[in-house]
Amino acid sequence: ALLYFSTCDRRNGRKGSLQLFRQLILYDRRTCLYLSFVYKILSLIYYLFMLQKEYRLKKRAAFNATYKTNISFHRDGITMFCGKKKNNEIPAKIGFVVSKKIHKRAVKRNRIKRLMRESVRLYIKDNGFPNSYTSVIFAASSKCLNKKFTDIDSCIKKLIGLL
Repeated sequence: ALLYFSTCDRRNGRKGSLQLFRQLILYDRRTCLYLSFVYKILSLIYYLFMLQKEYRLKKRAAFNATYKTNISFHRDGITMFCGKKKNNEIPAKIGFVVSKKIHKRAVKRNRIKRLMRESVRLYIKDNGFPNSYTSVIFAASSKCLNKKFTDIDSCIKKLIGLL
């Protein structure tokens, strides 16, 4: 609002700029109320369609420990790395990796990650995730670039079936 006020000041001089500023403040209040409402709805939708916190693998050390176990399965361009075997009821942590070697554009890499994440989220919602390993990482290869959701979904279901 202040930036707009200063540009109005330069264009119109001092005369009338206060009125423009008052109109802008009224407009901003309505816009802010509307945007805050939209933001709350979007955050609720995002929360409902997001992988739950208890299933997320986040730490670099956890990723490295999962890679070091050397347990992996590969299907149709997606590799699944598994951590240590476990016996307790704590849910397995899941991570998703798409390397820069796959594609230089982050938009393409993020699309693949979103598709894999959504596939796992739907699988967990329907069947629950097997608790046989402490952590699981899904890593995509360049074969996944032009695949549709149904292809990636079937591939991930096959991989999870191997657990």
